[in-house]
Amino acid sequence: MPRVLMARGQGRWCVRRSFKFLLRPAGKQSTALTEMLRDHCSLYNGALQERRDAYRHLSKTTVRYRDQSAQLKDIRAFDPERHGRWSFSSQQATLRRLDKAFAAFFRRVKAGDRPGYPRFRGVCRFDTVEFPKDGDGCRWDSTPKDTVTRVRLHGVGHVRVHQHRPITGTVKTISVKREGGRWFVILSCDGVQAVPLPVTGRQVGIDMGIAHFVTTSDGTHVANPRHGRDAAAALKQAQQALSRCRRGSNRRLKARRRVAALHAVVRRRRLDHAHKAALALVRDADVIAYEALRIANMVRAPKPRPDPEQSGVFLSNGAAAKVGLNRGIHDAGWGVFLGILEGKAESAGRRLVPVDARDTSRTCPDCGHVAKDNRLAQAEFVCVACGHTANADVVGALNVAHRAGLVLREAPAA
Repeated sequence: MPRVLMARGQGRWCVRRSFKFLLRPAGKQSTALTEMLRDHCSLYNGALQERRDAYRHLSKTTVRYRDQSAQLKDIRAFDPERHGRWSFSSQQATLRRLDKAFAAFFRRVKAGDRPGYPRFRGVCRFDTVEFPKDGDGCRWDSTPKDTVTRVRLHGVGHVRVHQHRPITGTVKTISVKREGGRWFVILSCDGVQAVPLPVTGRQVGIDMGIAHFVTTSDGTHVANPRHGRDAAAALKQAQQALSRCRRGSNRRLKARRRVAALHAVVRRRRLDHAHKAALALVRDADVIAYEALRIANMVRAPKPRPDPEQSGVFLSNGAAAKVGLNRGIHDAGWGVFLGILEGKAESAGRRLVPVDARDTSRTCPDCGHVAKDNRLAQAEFVCVACGHTANADVVGALNVAHRAGLVLREAPAA
């Protein structure tokens, strides 16, 4: 996905893009990759424990990244079997990852948000190792031999890569990631040439929902496939089987892999649908307006309501009714879709305009009257002032497009 936009002459520009390919390690290489994750996880947890102990000491000592990075040589020399066999730069990246977690923790504390202190990682929950520079502990084979692409990883060897598409730009960082029982390599490349699409002269507003995944201001509905709901029965059965297995047994390992494989299928299907929906929007319009939703707040559980007359008794707060809505929002994956849409729009030279989401489905697009009673049902909109009737999702998309027009007119000229 593009991240950085850099101007270039003649209307051309470059972006930073990530390429993800499936790894095909041999038996010993797969074992080595697993051991690499295990040892990096041990390094992460050890560094976290050192920071916790230093702060709990009477001196309240602060341990920073530079202090722990300076200890790496001694750690590698003390335990060459576990830490000395891996790339020095990848271990620095793991320590830097912990440092970023602490920086985010203190930022949330200062902002008054829920802090979330960095936690210890289990071996099964530490899935990524990053190599900060191509050629330092890793090497991407840009000239494959015998039409087989390989990536060289320090301590693992030359691992075959299923390169299903060519890469462009300059490889900057390389990451190895485990997803379920499969391994992937992720290349972050700079200088990737963007391909702007032809100008269409159209502006569109979109409304995201549960009944319809996306509704555009011209009345087009994109169906919501509900992949999570379709896989719920199989996931429930697999998770029940997992709960009956004894911890540490091979049977539990197989059951856990089965659950992970089902979640991976749902994730890939959701990503595929989001990519196709975003690409259709980018091809169809020059300006795409969307609601700036606070998704994390929308799926938050309602606060408990204590009964003022009885101590220890709580009133109904609608939490049970909201569970279904929260599950539907998570299943739709609005945040994932918006991230993909942003990347495709950036590469294609399109413009995304976020607008205020308040009352978009309660405002009449004809007379501008705002009322809760305008929306009688999930899909039915009837204005109590002028009698205008329409689909509620289409009304929301029209209001989003209208607000985007106001934003564009009020924006200063470039």
